[in-house]
Amino acid sequence: MNRPSFLTLIGCAGAVLMAGFISARPPAPEIDPHSMPIDLDRGAPGLSHWLSALQTRASILLITAHPDDEDGGMLAFETRGLGARAALLTLTRGEGGQNAMSPDLYDALGLIRTQELLASDRYYGVDQYWGREIDYGFSKTREEALEKWGYDRTLSDVVRVVRMTRPLILASVFAGAPTDGHGNHQVAGQMAQEAFLAAGDPHRFPEQIREGLRPWSPLKVYARVPFFEAKDGKIYDYATDKYVPVRFYDYVNKKWIEQKPASNVSIPEGSPDFASGLTFLQIGRQGWGFQKTQNGGGTLPQPSLYSSPYHRYGSRVASTAEEKSFYDGIDTSLPGIASLAPGDTEFLKSGLEQLASLASDVRNQYRPLDPSAVAPRLADGLQATRALLAKVRESSLPEPGKSDVAFELQVKEAQFQKALAIALGLSLDAAVAPAKEPNGPFASFAGAAPTFAVAIPGQSFGVNVHLLNESPLALSIEDLRIVAPDSDGWDIRAEKSPAPALDAGKDISVKFAVKAPPDARLTKPYFWRPDQEQPYYDLTDPRYCSRSFAPYPLAVVARISYRGATLQIEKVVQSRQRAEGIGMLEDPLLMGPPISVSVSPAAGAVPLTTASFTFSCTLHSNVKGPAQGVLRLQLPDAWQAQPAEHPFTLARDGDNQTLAFQISPHSVKAQTYQIKAVAEYGGKTYEEGYHLAGYPGIAPYPYYRPAAYRAVGVDVKTAPHLRVGFLPGTGDDVPRALEDLGVPVQLLSASDLETGDLSAYDAIVLGVRAYAVRPELRAANNRLLEYVNNGGVLLVQYNLQNFDADYGPYPFTLGQNPQKVVDETSDVKLLDPASPILNWPNRISSADFAGWQEERGHGFMEKWDQHYKALIETHDPDQDPQSGGLLIARYGRGTYIYDAFALYRQLPSGVPGAYRILANLVSISKNPDWK
Repeated sequence: MNRPSFLTLIGCAGAVLMAGFISARPPAPEIDPHSMPIDLDRGAPGLSHWLSALQTRASILLITAHPDDEDGGMLAFETRGLGARAALLTLTRGEGGQNAMSPDLYDALGLIRTQELLASDRYYGVDQYWGREIDYGFSKTREEALEKWGYDRTLSDVVRVVRMTRPLILASVFAGAPTDGHGNHQVAGQMAQEAFLAAGDPHRFPEQIREGLRPWSPLKVYARVPFFEAKDGKIYDYATDKYVPVRFYDYVNKKWIEQKPASNVSIPEGSPDFASGLTFLQIGRQGWGFQKTQNGGGTLPQPSLYSSPYHRYGSRVASTAEEKSFYDGIDTSLPGIASLAPGDTEFLKSGLEQLASLASDVRNQYRPLDPSAVAPRLADGLQATRALLAKVRESSLPEPGKSDVAFELQVKEAQFQKALAIALGLSLDAAVAPAKEPNGPFASFAGAAPTFAVAIPGQSFGVNVHLLNESPLALSIEDLRIVAPDSDGWDIRAEKSPAPALDAGKDISVKFAVKAPPDARLTKPYFWRPDQEQPYYDLTDPRYCSRSFAPYPLAVVARISYRGATLQIEKVVQSRQRAEGIGMLEDPLLMGPPISVSVSPAAGAVPLTTASFTFSCTLHSNVKGPAQGVLRLQLPDAWQAQPAEHPFTLARDGDNQTLAFQISPHSVKAQTYQIKAVAEYGGKTYEEGYHLAGYPGIAPYPYYRPAAYRAVGVDVKTAPHLRVGFLPGTGDDVPRALEDLGVPVQLLSASDLETGDLSAYDAIVLGVRAYAVRPELRAANNRLLEYVNNGGVLLVQYNLQNFDADYGPYPFTLGQNPQKVVDETSDVKLLDPASPILNWPNRISSADFAGWQEERGHGFMEKWDQHYKALIETHDPDQDPQSGGLLIARYGRGTYIYDAFALYRQLPSGVPGAYRILANLVSISKNPDWK
């Protein structure tokens, strides 16, 4: 694993200067990683959006804690309705959430949720920024979140983004109170208000000022009014499922509000966006639906007159109790930019009035069926903006006003370019050239050919670039090139120079030959943490602090001239892969190692009585041809592997090979051992591996992990000769854990459930949330109950609300807000210590709940029939006792088990007690005292 450089030690410090930040310049937008804009951003809806943006300097920054917290309807109304410039700061990447789409959890899940939110952001119309904080799981108190994250670190992250984006309005969907329902939410609400005061103070976080950022004081700060109604002096806190006193702290004015905060402004999210034919709430929900790991896929609501109420906590301008918008009392016109600069600003006011007039003319002249008709005035506006910007830079306007004005003018410059590109019908795309270009009479029907997805250092390949002018106007090409934004030493050459003219209704295609340098930077997160316990990220490259990712390896840049105005458009170079049932997917080209060596999971159990066990490593090749090498293990003292080394041969790019060693441990004790895998290829060694975290439709991103395995010696026994069937849910590593215990596992298919011989299994285990994602399971539920009735053991891992459908042999109620116990150190009480299930083949005690990670469990039952017996009780501080986490019921000759305890989180981390509990549960059919 590449260790972090000394830069890590300074966190975000130095990030801005190292990125070449100019204090007056807005943050450079990340180059669009998507191959094509969404419908809302092209054609008539897209141009209408940017023409609205040209009319106003309105701007807003929304602050939340996790992906999917955002008020998407409000953001869509602000950007697509009012034309406001909007940014979203999300403190965490959602690492502690659930995953309805894949087995990935923790940091790998954080990468997926980053990509999901970026997909949502396209609909919201916002720029995305991030904190360094990590979602460590459901948190019920603000105090816990601040203790883990650190007050200064969190506020610094928020202040940094305020100073980078310089919005007129700050907002949060959270008020910083228990009604926010999550400790992380409360901190996000608190920080929005505190940053309102801190961001403009040069003495707060002065290291940011030294880097080149400048103080900035937003004019107002809001938070959404809580949904829950206050009654009899109390209001609902869904984190604890209790009613608490109505009390909200105003962090701006340092006082308590002893009632539910009043609504000062309501955002009409249900109003229509005539350009798209949707309401802004529908646009927001359309975006929110991409966050499938959490919601399984959203539903577009029917149109409604929904409004979202916000309370104003602070204002630096005269304000009234009832407002029509966030911007009441603020001059958001283009001439209003002049208010940023004191002194003689006549030239500035005159120039801004000219820009406002040009923007108004364009809006009035725009006709959706003839977008190119407004191109001349857009070109005039772009040139006028640049001319005024040059005058400002050369002027004697005092600082900081001079830089503030320049910042706003550069925003307008970028918006004029966006609008002009759409009006001119410009389309730019670039993709890896396939090994064989489609040809023959059916080539046009076949579409684009698939390509490799991952390049390697030193590789040579081609990139096809296509530039299209759909307008009836003649354009000139000033430059068309491939660039490597994050790496030097690339050899990039066009096979032929593009013609300087791009005539009306014409396109050009240019093929580039590129060669990556031998030390090309791999595509991997710029943020990392040394272990799962650290609740915040360190940075391996602080240049990208607050950004989603470091730049992708290659991008195409086109500079187009029209009527004397030059505009620049950029796109990330794509790769193409076909996914059955979806079609051709275009995702950014990645840079990876020639050989990846992976061990999954990263930890597991070795029973103390183990004489030998099988240890497997998976090799993956990105080499464009055969690759041969050797795989060796580094073992604890006196441990032996057979064979001592494994030669490997990978025939082609994308091939995987799993190699197994038989490990003979020496005198296993109840302690932790480490095994490392090292692959040798081409004279180099490779000690880490990656997998692409994601799923079809969401751009995958490489999640790297050292090729190391933490083998935990565990005093655990299982019943002999067990046969276990496993039906996957949303994804967990229970089968691997059972194999660690020496129990063979058979993965069950839909046909197994419908017609297979289930009696062949001593126990059947259902993966987490299986009833939510496996319709065949719901259909075959009676067959599973029949299996239990005939003597089988069915272990059902936690589910959500949709499990309340009489799936068990006797009634139970999970409830609409299933209880969770999130303090992984909470006390555990065995309700029936003498139960045979807790005593054979392993004697379970409170010690088996030591060392748990993130939570005790999720989805505790609320009520259950008397046939069920509760074996364990636990609860968070101030939570009612939760006994519905492990329920056992005899049914006929068999046993039905509902388990809400998070074994699926503990097993991949090698927590000994989780293995002992699992062993007892799958051994029930052979328990001599349970017959």
